[in-house]
Amino acid sequence: MSVQGVSKGFPTAGRGARGQVTQGHVTQVLDDIDLDIRRGEFFSLLGPSGCGKTTLLRILAGFERPDSGTVLIGGRDMTGVPTHLRNVNTVFQNYALFPHLNVHDNVAFGLKMKGVPAAQQRERVAKALETVRIQEFAKRRPEQLSGGQRQRVALARAIVNEPEVLLLDEPLSALDLKLRKELQVELSNLQETLGITFVFVTHDQEEALVMSDRIAVMNRGRVEQLGRAEELYERPRTAFVATFLGSSNLISGTVQELVPEGAVVRTVHGPLTTRHSSGLRVGQEVVLSIRPEKLRMERDDETEGNEVRARVDDIVYTGAENQYLLQASGQQLVAFQLNADIGADEDFDYDEEVALYLPPESLVVLDG
Repeated sequence: MSVQGVSKGFPTAGRGARGQVTQGHVTQVLDDIDLDIRRGEFFSLLGPSGCGKTTLLRILAGFERPDSGTVLIGGRDMTGVPTHLRNVNTVFQNYALFPHLNVHDNVAFGLKMKGVPAAQQRERVAKALETVRIQEFAKRRPEQLSGGQRQRVALARAIVNEPEVLLLDEPLSALDLKLRKELQVELSNLQETLGITFVFVTHDQEEALVMSDRIAVMNRGRVEQLGRAEELYERPRTAFVATFLGSSNLISGTVQELVPEGAVVRTVHGPLTTRHSSGLRVGQEVVLSIRPEKLRMERDDETEGNEVRARVDDIVYTGAENQYLLQASGQQLVAFQLNADIGADEDFDYDEEVALYLPPESLVVLDG
């Protein structure tokens, strides 16, 4: 599947001088999107509400038409091809099950509309129900099912049609946390078993990291960064990706010197060395990003260079770890440390003065 130069805007209504509704400006929802989604991969569109991810999914499904650009599925241009003639199926956030039909008939509905013979319908429905592990509920109606069971019915109804691409619009968002985590693993395993291309829309960063082969992080109608989960987390390119995909400390500075092992950046905390110096020049203003778990907290200055003096301002207990809010040269920094009783060397106290070590390899230079 390929998305080439896709843009989409929606007119915004306004009020005239006498209160009448008038056509206002166009709100650009998607701005020149290019994506290549590989056959058989679990691909996620990740971003905050209003970033355009659901609109893009609706364009892939054929529910919306782009203002410009093309969508290719299996090498075929889908421009003007209606939804029912595209080899895709969509699982919606609210599951969109027929309340008057039982589970079996909900799953069989699409096959019936296509004129699939009854014997083949029964065989394919049974296989789909077994795949998602709800065969024992075949005679129940949707209102007799839990949220997780209804989600499985929606999946079975989609995969029974053997689509080339399965589109999923935040299908786990209505579930409780425990069930959502269980189904993340199940859905990932299901995709691997079926070998179907999954395009998954979510605003949940952890969900995308756990399930995806690759992730497109979207913001304001554009793709900010595309890559594997580890790549996006460890090497974010922009401040938006760094802060949206988990927590990150951002430190502004100016490149002071290029050295064989990287670059020295002058900051409010003093000179900091980063190993990521490609394309940098002396005098350039930059922003450094470092994940909270990469910071090393110490009571004494045991290392040379890349140390920041800080004071513990607040401590948030989250179970396995403590999250330390620190004040350093007028800036708040965040550090995550394991609790002492499960492996950390020591815990720290409120108002304690500490030394923070910032590993040069963990200080990432952001674009722009």
